[in-house]
Amino acid sequence: MSSKTQEYDEDAAPPVAVADSGDTGEGGKIKMIVQLVKKCLGVKDIASMRMSLPASLLEPVPNLEYSHFLDRPDLFAAINESEDPFERMLAVLRFYFAKDLKFVHGKVCKPYNSVLGEHFRAHWDIIPLSHPEELIERPSLQHERHSSSTSVQSGSYKSTLSVNTTDSDSVKPGQAPSTAPTSPEPRFSSDNNGPSRIRVVYLTEQVSHHPPVSAYYASCPARQIEMQGIDQISAKVSGTALRIQAGQYNQGIYVGIKGGPGEGELYHITHPVASVNGILRGNFYLTMSDSTVVSCTNDRPSSKQGGFPRFRAIVEYKEESWLGRAHFLIEGVIFVVHEGETEHEAWTKVKQVPQNRVAAVLDGSWKGHIRWKRVGALSYPHTTSSSASSPNPSHVQLPKPSIPSAAASRADVTTTSEGWQTLIDVNELHAVPKEVRPIDNQHPFESRRLWRNVTDNLLNKEYSDATKEKVAIEQKQRDDAAERKKKGVEFIPTFFEKGLENGFSELTAEGRKAVEEELAEPSPFCIEGGVGKPN
Repeated sequence: MSSKTQEYDEDAAPPVAVADSGDTGEGGKIKMIVQLVKKCLGVKDIASMRMSLPASLLEPVPNLEYSHFLDRPDLFAAINESEDPFERMLAVLRFYFAKDLKFVHGKVCKPYNSVLGEHFRAHWDIIPLSHPEELIERPSLQHERHSSSTSVQSGSYKSTLSVNTTDSDSVKPGQAPSTAPTSPEPRFSSDNNGPSRIRVVYLTEQVSHHPPVSAYYASCPARQIEMQGIDQISAKVSGTALRIQAGQYNQGIYVGIKGGPGEGELYHITHPVASVNGILRGNFYLTMSDSTVVSCTNDRPSSKQGGFPRFRAIVEYKEESWLGRAHFLIEGVIFVVHEGETEHEAWTKVKQVPQNRVAAVLDGSWKGHIRWKRVGALSYPHTTSSSASSPNPSHVQLPKPSIPSAAASRADVTTTSEGWQTLIDVNELHAVPKEVRPIDNQHPFESRRLWRNVTDNLLNKEYSDATKEKVAIEQKQRDDAAERKKKGVEFIPTFFEKGLENGFSELTAEGRKAVEEELAEPSPFCIEGGVGKPN
């Protein structure tokens, strides 16, 4: 697919369908899933198949809302807090490990398939982080407005995740002093509502249907940071698991810093490979493999004069044993790269990184506690390129991370070894609920409004009616595509520019307008940076 967005072809083969068994219990769902797996055997890319599933197999949430990488928007905003580039790399890693807490605490589920032109937008009003011990649960805006009911209602979508509250000044026994990015003392609003907050906004749109591709954009103006990328997956049945990896146009997540301490930095975060296991037993769980690489470039002229080193990180997911339970282990390394070099671009495994480049190592469980440790002097500020490339570095041997074997009886890694510090403990974190405009104020193609009837029927366990509503939406998409093809009209996204080859799409004028409108949504809090209006 070139820059021209691919259209749905009404002449294509009928969609792969699974008949509704009529049994809405777990047994009935497992039977339908087994039928689906059989039909997908040998298919190169399931994600590109035309597929029609009974609504009873779906989670009552649109895909564009489900997949946003902002389960912890406070950690996203905290990336640009520190003056130290090494600290900013640590902050990026914290954001990375917490971006999908739904997979740490929640079940594996299938949201609705997005339709072409569907879009979703939301925002979060968060208290800025100043220290790592602040990585605790704070009541979000929704929890302060609503009760803690666990129901999910169309139009309000109350969170189904529990929220743990802890004294922000407390530190767990055994935790070493942290090195999280620091910011000025909390600013308090004049209306006695507590610390002032910063707003993170998010916008996404389905820009292609075959293959299914969406573009997304997020921004925190108060911290001069933004995120963008293309979301597309490729999936196939491998053995008894479903293997999921980034699709052709999904090059990863791009985090750009537009001002402040990290001005000019662009972080590129690649995606690992995921596997959904336990399909035949109906007991789904997610495992990860391969590696994630976090690179940092800087287009600011001063960054090319040797004032600060640039860092790169590799997070390697350890292979799970065929026997026993999964342990979800990772190990990683942060190392120095030098201007003009390219050899590091081929390094995707920890063992490939030369010891005289290593600034820090990390290990742990991506579903639990992750720790890190400095190695030598390369992680400290003002380390020059000459000392970083010295053939006789101050650290002569890279300490081997202490990682339990796959047969160990526990997945979490303890912090008793000298020099280790906590990077993040995702067990202590839960997703921060988002704020979304009321459905009646939304565009007809905004996700919650578009799928409202399906969601309402699913929540009321009216599965037959939910399937009918779902089929009606899918048929309208086919009819619209056929009409465009008949008239020779190309689909043009509303909020994002055409073209997927760069790994992200820029906002159109309508996209920038939607972001500004989301920034101006009312709030009961004092929002730093002049965004938001009194509620």
